[in-house]
Amino acid sequence: MLTSMLKLNPRSRSLWLSCISASFRTAVACSIVAVATLFGPSSLRSQVAFPAFSYVTVILIVTGASLGDTLRGCWDALCATVLTVIPAIVGLWAIEPSRMTTALTAVVVGMAAFVVMLPDHKTHLVSKRIALGQIVIIYVVAYDKGGQTDPVMHPVHVAASTAIGVLACVLALLLPYPGLATCQVKKKCKLYADNASERVELCVKAFCSEDNRRAHSFVSQAKSLAINGTKLLNAIKSKKESMKWETLPIEFLKPYCMNTAQKLEDIEMPIQGLEMGLSHFHSFPPQILDQDLKDNLHKLLQHITITFDQLKSCMPFDSATFPETNLENPTFSLHSFPQTHKDLSSFFFLFCSKLLERKMTLTDNSPSKAPSSSSEGQKNKKDPQFDLFDSINTFLMHRRFVLALKCSLSVGFAVLFGLIYSKENGIWSGLPVAISFAASREAVFRVSNLKAQGTVLGTVYGVLGCFVLEKYVKVRFLILLPWFIFCSLIRGSRMYGPAGGVSAVIGAVLILGRENFGSPTEFAIIRIVEAFIGLSCSIVVELMFRPTRASTLAKFQLSKSLQVLHECVNTMNLGGKSQDCFGDCQRKLKSNVNELKKFIEEATMEPNFWFLPFNSACYSKLLKSVSNMKGLFVFLNHANRHLTHENLSMKTLEDEVEIFKEMIHPSLKCFERVVLVKSLNKLEKEVQKSGAFDTYSDVEMGKLPITPSKLHEHGLNGEDEMENVINSYLKRSQEVVIGEGCEEVKEHELVLSLSAIGFCLRGLVKETREIEKGVIELLQWENPSSLVNLNEICCKIHAVSHI
Repeated sequence: MLTSMLKLNPRSRSLWLSCISASFRTAVACSIVAVATLFGPSSLRSQVAFPAFSYVTVILIVTGASLGDTLRGCWDALCATVLTVIPAIVGLWAIEPSRMTTALTAVVVGMAAFVVMLPDHKTHLVSKRIALGQIVIIYVVAYDKGGQTDPVMHPVHVAASTAIGVLACVLALLLPYPGLATCQVKKKCKLYADNASERVELCVKAFCSEDNRRAHSFVSQAKSLAINGTKLLNAIKSKKESMKWETLPIEFLKPYCMNTAQKLEDIEMPIQGLEMGLSHFHSFPPQILDQDLKDNLHKLLQHITITFDQLKSCMPFDSATFPETNLENPTFSLHSFPQTHKDLSSFFFLFCSKLLERKMTLTDNSPSKAPSSSSEGQKNKKDPQFDLFDSINTFLMHRRFVLALKCSLSVGFAVLFGLIYSKENGIWSGLPVAISFAASREAVFRVSNLKAQGTVLGTVYGVLGCFVLEKYVKVRFLILLPWFIFCSLIRGSRMYGPAGGVSAVIGAVLILGRENFGSPTEFAIIRIVEAFIGLSCSIVVELMFRPTRASTLAKFQLSKSLQVLHECVNTMNLGGKSQDCFGDCQRKLKSNVNELKKFIEEATMEPNFWFLPFNSACYSKLLKSVSNMKGLFVFLNHANRHLTHENLSMKTLEDEVEIFKEMIHPSLKCFERVVLVKSLNKLEKEVQKSGAFDTYSDVEMGKLPITPSKLHEHGLNGEDEMENVINSYLKRSQEVVIGEGCEEVKEHELVLSLSAIGFCLRGLVKETREIEKGVIELLQWENPSSLVNLNEICCKIHAVSHI
């Protein structure tokens, strides 16, 4: 009703309803805590001695959560309580709160935090955050109250406060109806099915268009929808863990949860291939388009549309495949073979169309990675003769140990300086650090800034709320509802993100949801100061353990990604040779590209200080080219699998592929070394110092230590050379197909597969050229007074490293 009054489009309406739903659940949970702690029986209120932590528990578990997330949060809270409360009872009994000092309290908190963070990744981060919050409250409050603290009941009260928050979360996700992740995913899968079906329809319309203007209009629409499709897929994948918790009691949803999301992710790849093929068209309509091909494409579109419609109507289902249709699978009658490189885009489009049709109708029964797992099992066998000191060193350098030590120091120092500033309120310096500690790398300055801004915003809102409802203390928590809606919106924004949104919620809740804690204004000032102390400590500790800037890590990761690209090119072969090795390289490349993306995002957000500004535009171009090459390898692998299945003789084509490889891998080898050069002037001085003049003079004699890449020949000659190589490959491919003398359908599929390989090889060459331009731009940015010559720089690096 409200969304129709606001006249929102479907996308905005979905976002608005999602925020309203999340805000409602959070408000219900906080209201339950407020009613229990403000109006509940005295026996309950006496046990829930820390309502502030009940609110914190609610925010940690229920914010943007589903029922599955909440069930997991209950388990996390139980694990956290076991990790914290029982050892705390023993610790307080042994130490005696009356004998605790500021330094001793900080040390005990740090040691307890270290023990909590040391277990492996199987212990969820929410569990560790709740445990860290409990540790801060137990020991800091015990030190503040001294001898009045009961070593047994004090930790029990903290556990009871946690339990109230957990119970409120469960009730909030059950009322008025269960907020199931499976239902959310089901809805998003239907939206994705509509999105994918519309994108395929637009791609087919673009392919069959009679003029460029209409075709480009369809392509533009498809690209716009692709952005939303990617977001839907990410939203589906983000609920994967939550669905596992829900499928235990709701068994009939299990096939849907386990299969459909993965299936939708699988078909995204060929749809992206359709869009990629259209983006490389020289003109519309393509030369191969005739009435038969147009009819077959429309049959394929009808087949895909009906399959998607059946998918939406029969969810959930017990099949690992998409529903079968009664339509006969369309086949393409190709009356020609690609003659030049300009025809490759059309044939690649048809290849992706067939790949999409197969992905939607066939079950992928490809074997799992059994060989690799067995090899990994052999690798993991421990050598009986191991050195004790090496084992200790490996453990100390282990990521878990470093993470636990970093958390221990951050929380410990935050508590120490917070208690020095104010013994009564020292808890508020350690608690924000404890409940927001991240196990993964993040942009520490930006995240700390967002947390500080969110804390200030929430605290100020809480003070204003107390002023407005000064005479109605018991019901002032009701003013939190609009704040929950606002915070749900800013959590998804770039300005504040999740860190700022959660901090803003907690800042307001801790003031409006409590009573008998003094003046709201004084408490707000203390909260802000203590939060600043805690965030400052976390920043300092983070810099101690991570002195390397994200921009430097992005440069190293770029070099590593180029190295893996080089490995992929070297292992690229037609037929069944090195197929497993090529697949391993692809997985390795995907992992490295994801890491590169993370470092670039972090480097873009980190402050420059006195360093050279990070060239985010150049790195984004390089990331785009590397990502495009990663996608081309995927399509090349699919086409190669089909050729392997047909057992064709590829000896004549392997020579052509080797020519492509020679056009790519020398350049990639050069790029991976050149991007690590910090200063060209320093490199020149190193050449002169090392006495590498004899080696370097070989450049003038034509004896280069690295074969010069043909890609360095820009202009018409370089383009003509690549076109000649592609045309030669197409000629050899045609000879292979004719020599096989196979039936018509098989011949058409061979033509599409070989054409797709040619398209991918040409794309790899083009993207390598784009990487070359990006590397030159990056080096010129870092060395504005020097002339950048990649061959010369690479030869200098080789000369210096081999002296």
